[in-house]
Amino acid sequence: MRPERTPLPTSKPLARRLLGAVVALLTAASLLAVAEAPAAAGYIPKAPPLTTPWTDDVSVTAPHPEYPRPQLTRPDWQGLNGQWQFTGASSLGSPPVGQTLPETVLVPYPIESALSGIQRHENNMWYRRTFTVPAGWAGRNVQLNFGAVMSNSAVWVNGTKIGEHRGGYDAFTFDVTSALRAGANELIVGVNAPVDAAGAPVGKQRLNPSGIFYTASSGIWQTVWLEPTAPAHITRLDTTPDVPAGRLDLVVRTAGTAQGVRAEVLSGGVVVGSATGAPGARLSVPVPNARLWSPDDPYLYDLRVTLTGTGGGDAVGGYFGMRSLGKAVVNGFLRPVLNGRFVFQIGTLDQGYWPDGIYTAPTDEALRFDLEQQKALGFNTVRKHVKVEPARWYYWADRLGLMVWQDMPSMRTGAAPSAADKTQFESELRRMVDQLRGTTSIVQWVPFNEGWGEYDPARIADLVKSWDPTRLVNNNSGSNCCGFDGGNGDVIDDHIYVGPGLPQQPSAARVAVLGEFGGIGLIVPGHEWQPGAGFAYEMSPDAATLNRRYAEVTATLQGLMWSRGLSASIYTEPTDVENERNGFYTYDRQILKVDANQVRKVNLAIRAAAAGPRANTLVSLGATTPCCTNRYLRHAGGLGVTSPVSSGSDVTTRLDASFWLRPGLADAACFSFESRNYPGRYLRHFNSRVRLDVSDGSAGFGGDATFCLRTGRTGQGVSFESKNLPGRFLRHYNSEVYIAASGAGNPWDTASSFAEDTTWQVASPWWRSSADLAVDQALSLRVVTSCCTDRYLRHYDSLGRTDVVTAASDATTKQDATFVVRRGLADPSCYSFESRNYPGRYLRHSQFRVRVDAGDGSAGFARDATFCVRPGPAGAGTIALDSYNIATRSVRHYNSEVWLAAEGGPNSPYDAAASYPADVSWAVAPPWA
Repeated sequence: MRPERTPLPTSKPLARRLLGAVVALLTAASLLAVAEAPAAAGYIPKAPPLTTPWTDDVSVTAPHPEYPRPQLTRPDWQGLNGQWQFTGASSLGSPPVGQTLPETVLVPYPIESALSGIQRHENNMWYRRTFTVPAGWAGRNVQLNFGAVMSNSAVWVNGTKIGEHRGGYDAFTFDVTSALRAGANELIVGVNAPVDAAGAPVGKQRLNPSGIFYTASSGIWQTVWLEPTAPAHITRLDTTPDVPAGRLDLVVRTAGTAQGVRAEVLSGGVVVGSATGAPGARLSVPVPNARLWSPDDPYLYDLRVTLTGTGGGDAVGGYFGMRSLGKAVVNGFLRPVLNGRFVFQIGTLDQGYWPDGIYTAPTDEALRFDLEQQKALGFNTVRKHVKVEPARWYYWADRLGLMVWQDMPSMRTGAAPSAADKTQFESELRRMVDQLRGTTSIVQWVPFNEGWGEYDPARIADLVKSWDPTRLVNNNSGSNCCGFDGGNGDVIDDHIYVGPGLPQQPSAARVAVLGEFGGIGLIVPGHEWQPGAGFAYEMSPDAATLNRRYAEVTATLQGLMWSRGLSASIYTEPTDVENERNGFYTYDRQILKVDANQVRKVNLAIRAAAAGPRANTLVSLGATTPCCTNRYLRHAGGLGVTSPVSSGSDVTTRLDASFWLRPGLADAACFSFESRNYPGRYLRHFNSRVRLDVSDGSAGFGGDATFCLRTGRTGQGVSFESKNLPGRFLRHYNSEVYIAASGAGNPWDTASSFAEDTTWQVASPWWRSSADLAVDQALSLRVVTSCCTDRYLRHYDSLGRTDVVTAASDATTKQDATFVVRRGLADPSCYSFESRNYPGRYLRHSQFRVRVDAGDGSAGFARDATFCVRPGPAGAGTIALDSYNIATRSVRHYNSEVWLAAEGGPNSPYDAAASYPADVSWAVAPPWA
């Protein structure tokens, strides 16, 4: 991998450039027969505004020499990337057959890019080159393949028109066998590229780019190649993993007539499953003991498919990952689940632009680099924003382990789509889904973004779902800010800049995500697309501020995950794009603006929060039986029961429904449930009934009070199996709680209800404070840091600070250092602190500074003024005040000022781990006034 912080030279000596060309030719020759092209001298590269570390690695004879289609591979092929003749045209009525065109373009770079050698836009253009079919292909059909051409194209071979294609984002193929001749063959491609002057999908391309819209990418912008096939051949592999059944569902699409199909699944080169069937039919290929694909373990199986019988002989390679996608109620909210588990999807808004190649990465190494760096920064998701990438981009996402949200390229903004535009949009949308349906990493389709060109969103969402019911459909990312989503699909998606703000909560049918937020920028002189023209949603003056602000806004996601059911977030963005300066990297990928370790630490903390139950945390257990999802396990009169619990429940009910999840008394790898409001009492079973009893320290009690975590019996959530009575699970029935085994003879213990009644959701606790304060009593909070134990938390000119307070202090100082404890304004299980001398004013945080302000009655103020209390990390006799609505942040003092801070976080230069435990710990002292 290349150095990330050291810019490379903008040019290379001629000898090095020629050596690179020779190496590229030799590499290509090992894989394919190199096609004829105009002499290298005909290509004159242009200077891009910025060069990437790969700009000068681009081969001038065979750029992007890799086989372009990893999901449908064949051993014989011939690349046509390289130098083509080129000219702009007033129209495409008459192809220039037999004519030498005046310019040379480097394919596959769009003509507006510097790498193309053209670096301008043309509405109409001609491409021309010659090629020779290898002698070894005799007797076989020849397929001419295009990865993508922007946007309407027509193709001639030896003066014969062989076909047309409309749409700039999908691959297409023509069988050119009948037009071929011995020796040199002439290939002409005519392209019409109106960009946003017409209504077809264009994503963020604009003829007049500015702001969040960028330079157009016209003409051939993905690999062009030839390959020989039998008359009957495979055109597509539609792979759908079926994890519960332990199989791969496969449909083999073909052209021509073939009698049969044989499919084999391989792991490490060994066939582990096979099946035979007919082309176009659904095959079930066994995948025994499947190793599941996930961001933590992106394991891929190889696939080998052969046509058999009369007309057979074609064989292709491919791959797939075994994984399941769906939705489930987890911790009280509907969530997306991967392999049955809620995995918080934390990702970036990846635009896919390059300063040298615009839509086309300079090399495959560069294409991989962007994804590798996002993974290294701790992200597990990437939103491919209103663009479809080359097939190798999806291969790297599959291989590296990044979940992908795939946007449909949007139509232009500012003009309602015509009937013809809608027809074209839906045609291209269907082709995108079909082309990418075998991509393991894609977990979500996004038909519209922020209402751009939006129409019939509910119908379109249903349409996409009918094409692919296996993935979630997000019918309008940014419905809160810029468009109406019709209420259909699987996702409620907000865009909030800088945010994260308060995204909408999930519904009974749709998960809640933050499809865009962030956009915090930093200008790096010398690495600007247009110096002086940069913008961001919030600009930072320096790298330290950028690090701090990223940590602040991202850490807030954890609180939203549990308090509002947020399940995913997409940050803007991995790199600067033209004049947008929101990236972690500069647009040229030369400078990493952030501290990678700090960003990764924050991101991993968010991901870990969704991982599931952890010992020594407060939890509540919610029922999942459809009748009773508002009911929670609690104790009443010493017995385990379930009853409705809500934000309006009384204090006793909320306390009774909250438990400490402790290491199991009989097995530390399992759990025991200690009552929050009766310390030392544990849930245990006795004669099958679950009750709350004081531990007597015996082995028998320990076994009765220990439950081992299992995957939920319904396939979602969790179940708890008795440690000393294996096969019996924590189960509710008619409000009572038992341990029971399936089919144990109980009249209510039927197979249909047992799985649901023994499956629970581990939810955020109904009682969020793990330490207690006397409500409606006054107190003072003393600093326990060794330097400053004579200092107390107080307010002065509305700001929170610490000052020395003694018996000799004046009355105002003593009153300023005294607060009355109230039930939390936002949650009675936490606390608010009312000023003693200014009734109605409360301690609250604003922009991470702690201050005293008058309540305005708003929900936002109530949350800012609510703090959950836990034992202080400095030791016995101390408490910590945790922010109610910004997870991981606690009230902390430094140099007399009082802030919200996170341990080891970059929110301030003084936030070091060595001082953090004492600085966030406070001693409860008698009130000074």
